[in-house]
Amino acid sequence: MKAEIFPKKFLWGAAVAANQLEGAWQAGGKGVSQDDVVPFIELTSATDIPDFDQRATLLAGLHDLQGNYPKRWGIDFYHTYKTDIQLLKELGLNSFRTSIAWTRIFSNGDEAQANEAGLQFYDDLFDELLANDIEPIITISHYEMPMKLVLEYGGWHNRQVINFFEKFVTAIFQRYRDKVKYWITFNQINSGLTDAYLSLGLIKAEHPDIEQVKFQSLHHQLVANAKAIEIGKKVNPNFMIGSMNYEMTAYPQTPQSEDVLACLDNDDAQLYLSDVMVFGEYSTYIKRYFAEHEIQLEILPEDLLLLKENRIDFLAFSYYLTTVRNQQMPNILDEITWNMSEESRNPYLETSEWGWQIDPVGLRIVLRKLASRYRNLPLVIAENGLGYRDEFVNGGVQDNYRIAYHREHLRQIAEAIQDGAKVIGYQPWSGIDIISAGTSEMEKRYGFIYVDQDNAGGGTKQRFKKKSFYWYQGVIASNGQQLE
Repeated sequence: MKAEIFPKKFLWGAAVAANQLEGAWQAGGKGVSQDDVVPFIELTSATDIPDFDQRATLLAGLHDLQGNYPKRWGIDFYHTYKTDIQLLKELGLNSFRTSIAWTRIFSNGDEAQANEAGLQFYDDLFDELLANDIEPIITISHYEMPMKLVLEYGGWHNRQVINFFEKFVTAIFQRYRDKVKYWITFNQINSGLTDAYLSLGLIKAEHPDIEQVKFQSLHHQLVANAKAIEIGKKVNPNFMIGSMNYEMTAYPQTPQSEDVLACLDNDDAQLYLSDVMVFGEYSTYIKRYFAEHEIQLEILPEDLLLLKENRIDFLAFSYYLTTVRNQQMPNILDEITWNMSEESRNPYLETSEWGWQIDPVGLRIVLRKLASRYRNLPLVIAENGLGYRDEFVNGGVQDNYRIAYHREHLRQIAEAIQDGAKVIGYQPWSGIDIISAGTSEMEKRYGFIYVDQDNAGGGTKQRFKKKSFYWYQGVIASNGQQLE
């Protein structure tokens, strides 16, 4: 790549989440979160993702202090962040996406006062990032809400949770008003369509009307997103506040018109939440869906005004794969599961061990689609990466496969920028190896930095630079011009 294509102030970074790397689950007054009760489970198939939909399962995890709960220890970033940030600085990052653990600030979620020890931890973390010229990009809610709000309040189905979230965002906006510019309210907000527990704090078995309940819960998150923007802009008008989708564009299985239409429906369904956050109102498509499926949302008149007046400044999204759809497959709005069927596989694409298909050109397609739909709204690729069972040999990892993955995706980003997409940042998942969100395993690795730790938390915890570390270092130093 000869001509400089990526913008001068492009946000070159890496993305992680508090619940997957911090550990120290009981330190500094932290409360128990959703992820603290999710154990490691040896899966019979690498493509399966556990579904925690029974109260008894969650209560058992809550009281089990001896089991294998990897997110309780993460990679101990809570204690190692200073040395880890030095590695990120050496990597060349000018930005770093992480999240604030709600349970460090309000341990149960319904307290009157914020926890000073938790606030101080993030003060120290952000100070360390800024001292090393790394811009924090902070996710406010990343699959991490206080367990009390799940068990006693019913998660996001309870409108009262909006008030608790409002108190949370007010505390962190005021505390970090001069340290954090970029905020993402909800990680992959549309994952609430498929993940009731982690995204919405719902215990699925307790809701025979789960479809109705999930849409009401998502409405509450949309209101909470708008309230966060309203509060944030009063605290600091220079805040850039966005939200985030997961992107899973679908291709028609055949040229039949009905299969093409199924893919258009998939786009409108996947993007209905970001449509609200960008345009300030529910789309005609989703209104028709609600009417035809007898989904009746409780929407207050003030909700509609709030949504209209408080819209996002940028859209972040994760991109890992694409799928194939036909007219017989259920609409994503009808589902409440993460796992993909064999029928959705594309025979022309390579597939990872976890069933995720590798499609760099698909990222260009997504960027063009979003640029067209949202009219020059700034876009941040907030997650993109390859999970792999890296082999640590002779003190290193020769992860040429990861280099190839990111190289090809960056080439397509460059093409999309030339197509007119306003891409302002690339935050590959995960910079450093961390616990997997879906499977709670350590050995599904994404980072440019290897962490000597296994699925049971054993190992030296020592950090090592992979071959991809030096490659990405060169990419950043050349502002995307050197991809070889």
